Amino acid sequence: MSDFSDAIQEIKWYVVHTYSGYENKVKNSLEKIIENRGLQDEIIDIRIPVQMVKEGEKEVEVKLFPSYVMVRMLMNDANWHVVRNITGVTGFVGPGSKPVPLSDEEVAKMGIEIEAVSLDYEIGDEVKIIEGPLQNYSGTVQSISEDKKTVTVLASMFGRVTPVDLKSNQVKKVEQ
Repeated sequence: MSDFSDAIQEIKWYVVHTYSGYENKVKNSLEKIIENRGLQDEIIDIRIPVQMVKEGEKEVEVKLFPSYVMVRMLMNDANWHVVRNITGVTGFVGPGSKPVPLSDEEVAKMGIEIEAVSLDYEIGDEVKIIEGPLQNYSGTVQSISEDKKTVTVLASMFGRVTPVDLKSNQVKKVEQ
């Protein structure tokens, strides 16, 4: 075990490797330890990324990363020992015994943290497309997806109004 005192004291996401099928047991055990020891300010979040998959008539929850649990925590010797000594944990992902935090890009790609998207426009607003093949075209926002990641814009192209699906950051409200 290496000393973490030289590391920047910052809360980051780490990946914990577990025995196959132990992901939920590890998560439950860690949640109990956090509560019992009052570590809520140091071990912030525990996630097991899952996806709903349709199998025949019913939907089934499938783990996106079997044998891995994502933990958002302040990495220090004490917290390392807490997580590392849970039954079912084989270690942290990283070289040797030194855990490597996930980068912000990795966290976003893995869908661990859902960012709240705030838009400066709403349905019915006039917008300009600022990115992509339809850049500089204007239109009206017809709909916004629930997660606010995509919008449908009614854009006027070739004398015709056409609905266009775009990422929410590809359009900007036209100031009037």
